[in-house]
Amino acid sequence: MSNMPQVGQPAPEFSIPDEHETPVSLGDFSGQWIILYFYPKDNTPGCTTEAKDFSELNQEFSALGAKIFGVSPDSSQSHCKFIAKHNLTITLLSDPEHDLAETYGIWQLKKFMGKEYMGVVRSTFLIDPDGNIAYTWTNVKVKDHAQQVLTKLQELAAIASASS
Repeated sequence: MSNMPQVGQPAPEFSIPDEHETPVSLGDFSGQWIILYFYPKDNTPGCTTEAKDFSELNQEFSALGAKIFGVSPDSSQSHCKFIAKHNLTITLLSDPEHDLAETYGIWQLKKFMGKEYMGVVRSTFLIDPDGNIAYTWTNVKVKDHAQQVLTKLQELAAIASASS
């Protein structure tokens, strides 16, 4: 059974390199909403669509005080090329040993064309400004996903500001 963090639980802390090999830690963004989305591989059709969709909506996320991080097992160099090729405006984190994917419970047995292998289950975690899991999406379908995340963030941010 996966050890995926549940809504209401503290988001597992991390510190892994971004596309410039600069360490990024969850704790650095205390007081902000975080969108932490895991994807299998740079420059594959679904992952490219997802990254471009999040980039297109990045200003709307920023306006709500949210920071977007895409995480895959690819190297920082691969991320740099991916960002340049598609003019991405989001931060990509490199998890080559899939430690973060395992911590979040989305490094799982997958099947493709009759073969079984371990890999990233496309998933997104919305982390609230207090560092808790506010919402999760697993086995994500790329189409309209970034918009669904934005809509959920708008809803939760409105509730949070109404109660403060």
